[in-house]
Amino acid sequence: MLKFLTDLLTLRWLTGRRFVIAVPFVWLVFAFLIPFLIVARISFSEVDAGNPFGTLLTYADGIVNIKVKIANYLFIWGDELYVLTYLSSLKYAAITTLCCLVIGYPFAYFMARARASLRPVLLMMVMMPFWTSFLLRIYAWKGILANHGIANHVLMALGVIQEPLHLMNTPFSLVIGMVYAYLPFMILPLYANLSKMDMRFLEAAADLGATPMQAFWRITVPLSKSGIIAGAMLVFIPAVGEYVIPELLGGPETLMIGRVLWDEFFTNNDWPMASSVTVVVILLILVPMAILNKHQAEQREGGHK
Repeated sequence: MLKFLTDLLTLRWLTGRRFVIAVPFVWLVFAFLIPFLIVARISFSEVDAGNPFGTLLTYADGIVNIKVKIANYLFIWGDELYVLTYLSSLKYAAITTLCCLVIGYPFAYFMARARASLRPVLLMMVMMPFWTSFLLRIYAWKGILANHGIANHVLMALGVIQEPLHLMNTPFSLVIGMVYAYLPFMILPLYANLSKMDMRFLEAAADLGATPMQAFWRITVPLSKSGIIAGAMLVFIPAVGEYVIPELLGGPETLMIGRVLWDEFFTNNDWPMASSVTVVVILLILVPMAILNKHQAEQREGGHK
């Protein structure tokens, strides 16, 4: 026991390999687990005047009292507005992810098949939007989609429409803005996956009589599944809680959970309620991901048997 404590305190157990493995876990603990536990703790607290974190533990007459409040979760479950807002957030995040996949896959595919000398230029073009402010880029879409904006002027000049279309503050403008903002997060993991694919598989398929389309669906798409999953997660997860784009480009029909969080935190100043909404959002994302990972792990284990 003494030797174990001595080794623990002198960090003798921390070999190079363990250090490399420990770094992401330490980052996960400080960047996710501890903030999540703080938010979860606030969600079960009572509202206390002057203390936005609420009160969970009280001490009186030598006795520690724990008062756990679950009324916020029951209210969220029973309130139609919250339920519809969660469903709306999931719907627009799913639409954004699907649009990014449909647009991003061909983009990443041709980037991976381009000449080696041309790939850095194409990669820079994908990353170039990140060089400018996110807010400026979203504001630019307000000028493009406004009633007297660039899009309506171009369509009227081409004779496609006779009067301006109402494009701003609609589900259309919201999806356009979100797809534009998150498209690079779909393209980059897909490109990383497709650029490493062994082309001999496609050559073997062609030798066996497969058409290019058959080789694409039966070989390229299955082999790029990890890139599709990574890109979908990078787009879907932040899109669920997006606040800026719905606020600037969306309208009353596109209420998302990010706006509800802002109102609860900073308008109503009800931190326990806002924290409860946050915990439900995180669980809505993490639980399906955990089930998917478990299913994939079981499939891999079954394939190795």
